[in-house]
Amino acid sequence: MLRDKIIKCGVYIRVSKNVLEQKTSLVNQRELFIQHAEKQGWEIVDFYVDIETGTSTKRPELLRLLKDIEDKKVNLIAAKELSRLARNVEYAHKIKRIAETCDTDIVVLDGSINTLEDKSSLFGLYAWLYEHEAQATSNRIKHTIRTRAELGLFNGGTPPYGYICKDSKLYIRKDDTPNIVRRIFSEYISGKGIDTIARMLFNEDVPTPSMIAGKSNANNKWHGSTVKKILTNQAYIGNMVQLKQSVVSIITKHRKVNDTDKTVIVENTHEPIVSIEDFKLVQELLVQRSHKKYHQSFHLFTGIMFCNDCGKGMHFKRNRRGYVCGSFDKHGKKACSCHIIREEELCNLILQDIRGFINSLNSTSYLENLKKSVSKHVSEQEKVIKNSTNQLNKLNARKLNALQLYTDGEISKEDYRLLVDSTKDEISKLELKIQQSKQAIDKLTSDAALNELTKMKKELLDFNELTPDILNRFIKRIEVKEDRTPIVFYRFPMPK
Repeated sequence: MLRDKIIKCGVYIRVSKNVLEQKTSLVNQRELFIQHAEKQGWEIVDFYVDIETGTSTKRPELLRLLKDIEDKKVNLIAAKELSRLARNVEYAHKIKRIAETCDTDIVVLDGSINTLEDKSSLFGLYAWLYEHEAQATSNRIKHTIRTRAELGLFNGGTPPYGYICKDSKLYIRKDDTPNIVRRIFSEYISGKGIDTIARMLFNEDVPTPSMIAGKSNANNKWHGSTVKKILTNQAYIGNMVQLKQSVVSIITKHRKVNDTDKTVIVENTHEPIVSIEDFKLVQELLVQRSHKKYHQSFHLFTGIMFCNDCGKGMHFKRNRRGYVCGSFDKHGKKACSCHIIREEELCNLILQDIRGFINSLNSTSYLENLKKSVSKHVSEQEKVIKNSTNQLNKLNARKLNALQLYTDGEISKEDYRLLVDSTKDEISKLELKIQQSKQAIDKLTSDAALNELTKMKKELLDFNELTPDILNRFIKRIEVKEDRTPIVFYRFPMPK
C-alpha cells in the first residue's frame, strides 16, 4: 500500500459492558488514540464505539466503520488490540479482506498487527488465539453458572412472576402477584382454558409479567403462552430449574434445549406459592387436554369419561340429558353400542363416594397418623442437619488450620488458596442443605397444613354440587360399561 497517502484514521473502541469501570476505560482509550494520532500525524475521522462482545458480528459502530471504509472516508483502522475488532476467526478475516480491497491499513497499538509496516503475517494466529480465549472464557462462565445453579442460586435476570430476587434467592413479592399466580392455577383446575384465563386477566387490567419486571417494551396484554409458562414453572412449588438451554457456539449464539440430565433442578430452594398437589394436577390436565382441542363450552365430564369397550370419549347429548359413546354417536350401532349414562345420576354417585371418603376419616386416628408421619419426617430432617453440621465444622476447622499453617510460614500463599478453594464449594452446598432442612421442618411443624386440611374437609362436607374443580382434584378417569355402569378411577384409594 502507498505510504505517502494522507492517513484518515477510524478509531475503533469496544468494551464488553456498560459499567463505570468500562466507561473510564473508554475515556482513557480515546486520550491514548488522540496522543498516538498526533504523534504519527494521522487525521482522526471519527471514534466508533461499541458496547458488545467481540464474538458478535452485528455491532452497529463496527458496521458503520466498515461502511465508511468502503465509502473511502477512512483508510486506516486503529484499535487497541486485534481482539477489540473480533474474537471470531472468520469475521476477523472478513474485516481484513474488506480493508485490503479498499486499500485500508490496520494498526493495533499492542504492536502485533501493523500493515503500514508490512507486519501482518501472524494475523491468522492472533485471530485464532483470541477466539480460543473467548471460548475458554465462555467455558469458565458456564462452569460458574452451573455451580451456582447446583447450589440453588438464581442465575436468571428476571425472577418468575410473583417473586423478587435478593442475593440470588427468590422471595415472594409483597403485592397481589402471588395471588394472581394462585388464581391462574385455580382457574385452570376449575376447567377454564389458558386463553380464557389470559383474556380474563387482560380484561381486568391485571399487570403482566413484563410490566411487573419494568421492561421497556412491556405489553399489557396477557397471552395464553404466558399463562402456560406460569402453569408449568416449578419455581411455584419451591424448586429451582435452570440450564434448560445452552449456547452451542459463542460465534453463532445458537441455543439448544438441553437433555434432562444436563438440566439442573434443586428442590425446596425458596417458599412455594402453590401446593405440589395442585401443580401435579395441572400438569396432568395439560397433557389430558392437549390430546384433544379443549373448548370452553365443555360439559362436566367431557375429556375424562370414555367408553369402556371402544375407548372413545363420551359425547353429551342435551336431548338425552346425558352422555353416549362417541363411536355410537358418530357411526351408529355398527361401530359400538349406546352406553348411555345420565349426567345427574353420575354426579349423585360421585358425590356420595366423596362424602363417604371424607366421613370415613376418623378425626382422632387420622390426626394421630398424621402427627406420626410428621414426626418421622422431622426426625429425618434433623439427622440431615446434624450430619451436615458435623461435616461443616470439620471443613471450617480445616480452613482454620490452613490459615494457621500459612501464618506460621509452613505453606505458601498458593497452597493456602488451594486448600481454601477446595473446601469453598463443599461448604456452600452443606450450608444450603442445612437451610433447606430447616425450611422443611418449619413447614412440617407449622399449623398451616393442618388448618388447610381441616378447612378443605369442612368445605367438602358442605358442598352439594359437583364442580369441575372438585371433579379434577378427585377423579382421573371414568369409563362406562355397556350396561351403563360407570367405573370411576379416583386419585386416591377409596374406602371399602
